[in-house]
Amino acid sequence: MTSDPLERIAAALERISPPPREAPDLDRAPAYMWQPDPDRLIPVPKVARIDLDLLVGIDRARDTLLENTRRFAAGLPANNALLWGARGMGKSSLVKAVHGALEADHPQLKIVEVQREDLPTIDRCLSVLRDAPQRFVLFCDDLSFGHDDAHYKSLKAVLDGGIEGRPDNVVLYATSNRRHLMPRDMIENERSTAISPSEAVEEKVSLSDRFGLWLGFHPCAQDEFLSMIRGYCDAFGLAVPEERLKAEAIEWQATRGGRSGRVAWQFFTDLAGREGVRLG
Repeated sequence: MTSDPLERIAAALERISPPPREAPDLDRAPAYMWQPDPDRLIPVPKVARIDLDLLVGIDRARDTLLENTRRFAAGLPANNALLWGARGMGKSSLVKAVHGALEADHPQLKIVEVQREDLPTIDRCLSVLRDAPQRFVLFCDDLSFGHDDAHYKSLKAVLDGGIEGRPDNVVLYATSNRRHLMPRDMIENERSTAISPSEAVEEKVSLSDRFGLWLGFHPCAQDEFLSMIRGYCDAFGLAVPEERLKAEAIEWQATRGGRSGRVAWQFFTDLAGREGVRLG
């Protein structure tokens, strides 16, 4: 019997079950994006973020998340964190800013963004990160679940870790507009129509309980809104008379129907453009 048939069989088996991929080089960038099918971590050489000092009005959340992340980066125990509350108040900005503030002293600290729709593949992402020497903040932005959404079950692989346990070098930070990750009317509807109301939504609601840190973000007052804008002006060297700045900022927020950190930055961007000041 010649070797040709054996070689063909070997080649066919290799196509069916290809050899494992080489371990990615996780020192190439400070941040990565998880991309499944095929599974890979895409390097992000420069993270889009603002300085931690520019986040005004969220001092408690800032200090708590910064300390938790600093302990994690140093190899100490740390909690998963759920940042929840009002839109545009800096939840995702805080996660990225905290990473940026610690990056110089802890270059082994990496941030890995996972899209909500990719949560069913999270166990595969963990298997890539588990044996790496770096420390990873898994970041899932704008997390929420609908009535028939089973993605929350995949999230337990990070929060509880299953039989293997959550890797010691991984922590999860998620942002959401909802404290319990699902709409209040959905919670009340399921409780009112279930045979056992107390157990109807326990599995979904208890998911948020698995985060060791709950950091709330609330709508800002006018003074905080103006302080944010003044902080941006000072940081970028934009000199505008106080009365003019206040009047234009209040008019801007009135046209937007509310105040938030996002609205403050949008106003400042417009102001800087009119004044000919570059932000890059």
